Amino acid sequence: MLTLYYSPGACSLASHITLEESKAQYEPKPVIIAKGEHKTEDYLTINPRGKVPALGIEDGQVITENVAILTYVAHRFPSAALMPTDALAEARCLSTMAWLSNTVHPSFTHIFRPEAYSEDPAAHPGIKEIGKKTYWRLLEEADRLMADRQWIQGDRFTTCDPYMLVFYHWGVRTGFPMENLKCLTPWKDRMLRRTAVLTILRRENNTTLLKA
Repeated sequence: MLTLYYSPGACSLASHITLEESKAQYEPKPVIIAKGEHKTEDYLTINPRGKVPALGIEDGQVITENVAILTYVAHRFPSAALMPTDALAEARCLSTMAWLSNTVHPSFTHIFRPEAYSEDPAAHPGIKEIGKKTYWRLLEEADRLMADRQWIQGDRFTTCDPYMLVFYHWGVRTGFPMENLKCLTPWKDRMLRRTAVLTILRRENNTTLLKA
């Protein structure tokens, strides 16, 4: 059986929802970042980087990073149709996930953890302000890309949708005017009508999105 190591509220939400959508048999194991559980000796034997998500598979191997886990789950459980089978469409799906991972996520880190970018406390307010401006600009970019689309990649749900929900959630949590995103907001409502999404949000006690 697969084992997903996740922390409520973290970016591991993407892998958590995707596994539920795949209908895979898996064991969810919370690793509470706020309690420092991601830095314990036990967890560091699973993921030496001390981050979530991590996915344990049957032969004792571990996959880390959302992009890798989402791709693995989509390929392992093809009947769930979580990724396009056409090579070009799959590449575009991977491109979107990579953008979320290496561009959108770091911009939020500037807001939430400015100390990761400077040891000088006097620099932190400026780092946060730049992060907020960049994060909102990227959300607006995602909103524009969704024009005339039902889902992030077009007319079908893919692994990109649970991943984007992470950043919508963080936007709501941080107080951005998410209602101004005319395409992403109705998309969020469609996401909240999916059984797998609701199951995981309730498991993680994600009241921010459940009330959004």
